[in-house]
Amino acid sequence: MSGTKHIIILGGGVIGLCTAYYAARCGHRVTVIDRSPEQHDGCSFGNAGMVVPSHFVPLAAPGMVALGLKWMWNPESPFYIKPRLDFELLDWALKFWQASTPAHVQRAAPVIRDLSFASRTCFEDLAALPGMDFGLVQKGLVMLCKTQHSLDDEAMYAAQANALGVPAEVLDATGVAKLDPDVTMDVAGGVYFPKDCHLSPGRFMAGLKRQAEAFGVKFVWNAEVTGFNQQGSRIAGVTTTAGDFTAEEFVLCGGSWSPVIARDLRLKIPLQAGKGYSLTLPQPRELPQICSIFTEARVAVTPMGRTLRFGGTMEIAGLNEDINPVRVQGIIKAASKYYPKFTPEDFAGIQPWRGLRPCSPDGMPYVGRTVRYANLTLATGHAMMGLSLGPITGRLVSEILSGEKPEFDLTLLNPDRYG
Repeated sequence: MSGTKHIIILGGGVIGLCTAYYAARCGHRVTVIDRSPEQHDGCSFGNAGMVVPSHFVPLAAPGMVALGLKWMWNPESPFYIKPRLDFELLDWALKFWQASTPAHVQRAAPVIRDLSFASRTCFEDLAALPGMDFGLVQKGLVMLCKTQHSLDDEAMYAAQANALGVPAEVLDATGVAKLDPDVTMDVAGGVYFPKDCHLSPGRFMAGLKRQAEAFGVKFVWNAEVTGFNQQGSRIAGVTTTAGDFTAEEFVLCGGSWSPVIARDLRLKIPLQAGKGYSLTLPQPRELPQICSIFTEARVAVTPMGRTLRFGGTMEIAGLNEDINPVRVQGIIKAASKYYPKFTPEDFAGIQPWRGLRPCSPDGMPYVGRTVRYANLTLATGHAMMGLSLGPITGRLVSEILSGEKPEFDLTLLNPDRYG
C-alpha cells in the first residue's frame, strides 16, 4: 500500500458507497459527495436486488440491435429508445452496434463471470458483518420461459453457462413448480442458476453506509459538481454547490450523470441513461422463494422479506426521471401472464419507482485510472449490473487507490477505451 490518502468520491450510489467502504477499510480518509439529498431513491435503491453470475453476456450482444429495433415500435416493450436529435445518442448507438458481435461476447463473458463470482463472495463477507442484515438469500434464480421456443433458446444459453463454469439446469414446467411450489406459474419451463442470489438493496445501502461511517467516511449531500481545479495532469480540487473540496485522489462514480461531471475534464465517457421501473407489493397474494426473470417480458421478480418486487424495462430517454405509465403497464401485464393468480388490480395504488442505469455502448463498465489525470479513477457504466458488481468494483478501485495491482485484468474495462 502506497500510504494513506484523502480520497473524494463523486457519487453516493452503490458503486460510490462500496468504493468508500473498501477504501476507508484500507485506512484512507474518504469523503463522498453526491448531488442528491441524504434520503433519496436513486438507481441503487429500487432495483431488483439480484446478484447474478448467470448474466455473463454484456448488453451489447449479437441480435440485440435487431431485437431493439423490433421492440421500439411497441411502447410497452422491454426496450425502448425515445427518438430525439442528439449526437451523443447517435454516437452511442453506433458504438453499441459495433460492439454487438460474437467476438466481443467471447472476450467479455469470462471477465463478467469472474467479477460476478468475486462480488458474490464479497456479499457473503459483508452479510457476516455485525449489523449487516440485508436479506441475502442464496437460493438461485430461475429464468422462466412462457414458450417452448424461448425455453429452447435458454437451454442453449445454459449450455454456454455450464461450459464457462456457471452452473445451470434446464427444467420443464413440472421441474420449475417443484423448485418453487409457493407460487403458481404458467410457463413452459425455465433454466435454474443455483449460484445466483438476491437481497434487499435499500437495506444493503443503509447497512453499508453505517459500516462506511464507522470507518470515518464523511458524506456531503445536495452537492452538485460545477467544476474542477486542474493543475497540469492532476486534479487539485472540485467545486460544488456546497463548497470547494480538495483531496489527493478523486473517483468518479456518478452513474448516469458521469458524462456531465466529466465534461469539464474533457473526458469522453459514452453513456446513456437506461430508465428502469419497479413496483413492490407489500402483501402479495403468493410469495415465491426464489427470484426469477420472465424471459420474454424481461421482467425481474424478487421476494424481499414479505414483499414482492417486479422490475424491468430499459428506456433510453436521456436524463429524464419522469414516470412513463405505459412502460409501467408493460410490467403489470407481464405479471399475470407468468403468475396467473396475480391480477392488474393487485398493483392498484402501488407507486412505481424509477431509476437511471448508466449504460456503456459495449455493455462493460468503466473501471480504472484515466491517462489524462494521474489522480482520477473512474467507476461507472455498470448498467443493470451495478448492484451485482458493486462490491468487487469497490474493492478493485480501493486496490488501485492504494497503489496495488488489481486482482483482475481490467483491460476491457479501461475508461479510456473510447478516447
